Amino acid sequence: MNKNFELYCFSLSNNHYNLIKEFGYTPVGLGSNKFDDFWLRDNTLDNISEKNKHYGELTFYYWYWKNKLKHQEDNKWIGFCHYRRFWLQKNNYSKTKPEESLKNKILKRIPEEWENFETVLVNPYHINKLKFSKAIKKGLNLIMKNPLLLVNKNLRTINFHFDMWHGKGNLKKAISLLDEENKDDFMKFVNTKTSFNAHLMFFCNSKKIMNKYFESLFLWLTRCEKEFGFRDLKDYDTTRIYAFLAERYMSYWFKKNSKCLEWSMIHHDISEDIT
Repeated sequence: MNKNFELYCFSLSNNHYNLIKEFGYTPVGLGSNKFDDFWLRDNTLDNISEKNKHYGELTFYYWYWKNKLKHQEDNKWIGFCHYRRFWLQKNNYSKTKPEESLKNKILKRIPEEWENFETVLVNPYHINKLKFSKAIKKGLNLIMKNPLLLVNKNLRTINFHFDMWHGKGNLKKAISLLDEENKDDFMKFVNTKTSFNAHLMFFCNSKKIMNKYFESLFLWLTRCEKEFGFRDLKDYDTTRIYAFLAERYMSYWFKKNSKCLEWSMIHHDISEDIT
């Protein structure tokens, strides 16, 4: 492992262990799937692993916060990625040679460009580029109330996108449960921004910042559980609603509370590399 960073890679398959270790990352097994004993898991010590179906990778973030963060060396870069989404070494995917192996593309050391920053998020996912067919299928009622959504991309905000894909009014209900310090600012964020940093991936080199973020996030999600529960979260729109909420909140919180940089990632499912 490189001394200047540690990168945890989330997986749902026991077969991914060797590949992740070859990259120099720490393999993390999520949820109720069976993993060999040498995996780092989200279901030991103080944990919420039983919520993984609805929380996704957040169950490990909770585990890390409660069990690992206090022992972590400060000023060391700590990061998180997935078995099918990886940080790139260079911040320009278009210039990455397609014939290069995944191992040669992904992060092996902290780039010099990160020196003056405290957090790193993946490059933004723009949600205002909406296909007409999807708009009609998922957002017809919203568009009928405001036809300008079809022609004005700036109106297709994070809030509109969440209403369309994860239940009308759910994001607004959730934000109403936030602490006073963040409630108004986050509401403004989701009602004006047309992109966010997706996939719940980040790097941070400050224990203090990480602790404050996790405190704010999990206090909020605990309140949200009283609103949404678990029993009725059954389809794609809402099964992982807590992860979807956290995805938007991460973009807002780190940009407000830290020196934040955006960086490139690559989609590559390592399951395809196993023979």
